[in-house]
Amino acid sequence: MKLITAIVKPHRLDEVKTALQERGVHGLTVTEASGYGRQRGHTEVYRGAEYRVDLVPKVRIEVVVEDADADGVIDAIVGAAHTGRIGDGKVWAVPVETVVRVRTGERGPDAL
Repeated sequence: MKLITAIVKPHRLDEVKTALQERGVHGLTVTEASGYGRQRGHTEVYRGAEYRVDLVPKVRIEVVVEDADADGVIDAIVGAAHTGRIGDGKVWAVPVETVVRVRTGERGPDAL
């Protein structure tokens, strides 16, 4: 199994959720996040005053999937989150040793 984590722009969340549902992903976790990448934030003007925004708002999406589904899920996230502009985000996958559904005690693929 793989834990796929994606950091994307907040306004792309609905598109990513739809793409994951179409791939058969039944559960996900979404967390509000903030950070910066190569752009190091940006400058905004508010009521005539210019100020620097160092941490850009993002959302963090996490899903656990079978190894065979990981590449397809990653491609779906990237396709849905892509705008072609700086700050589109990152997606990565790490191995998961054990998953347990707390309610039933099911383990492994049955717990997904």
